[in-house]
Amino acid sequence: MGEKGNRTGDFLALLFRQRDIKRWGLMRNVYCETLSEHCFEVGLMSHMLALIGNKYFNKNYDCNKIATAALYHDMSEILTGDLPTPVKYYNNEIKSAYKQIEKTAENIIFDLLPEEMQDEYRTLFLLDDDEKAIVKAADKICAYIKCLDELSAGNQEFVAAERTIKEQLDLIELSEAKFFVENYLSSFVKPLDDITLGGPNG
Repeated sequence: MGEKGNRTGDFLALLFRQRDIKRWGLMRNVYCETLSEHCFEVGLMSHMLALIGNKYFNKNYDCNKIATAALYHDMSEILTGDLPTPVKYYNNEIKSAYKQIEKTAENIIFDLLPEEMQDEYRTLFLLDDDEKAIVKAADKICAYIKCLDELSAGNQEFVAAERTIKEQLDLIELSEAKFFVENYLSSFVKPLDDITLGGPNG
């Protein structure tokens, strides 16, 4: 193992710092969501969407691959932070420049690994279009759930975000995402007793 291999611990230590990166930085939050929490939730959601595709829409997704890729999908934000959406997507020039910044940050993090490990991680960023669509839809659904959480806590700061993200969700044509939204999303506004005990109709 070369000198680079000695930095594998640094690679993992850096990834663990996702718990120190706060999301939704421009908005007042009842509960501050970390990058670590977000990536974990997108991993769960991506796995579920892929499974829905396989079971109900005759797809042949590698659910484990997609879920693992989702865990790393915002890895670059460890170095860049969570750039607010209004800035990130302000125009095509900024959007393109930020993509390059993300790629550079990813490469800096990957370079902490020995060469024999790098390819294993880089393949997680080489998804086909269908796999990318799953992770992107999962990311959007999780953002919407965050809005629902904040609104249920009485935080009106998220009214506009909820409306905008819901409009974006409605435009997603992915069958798996539509199925989840229509059948499962309502569970995320239930109180705990209704979830654990089945509620009045359980």
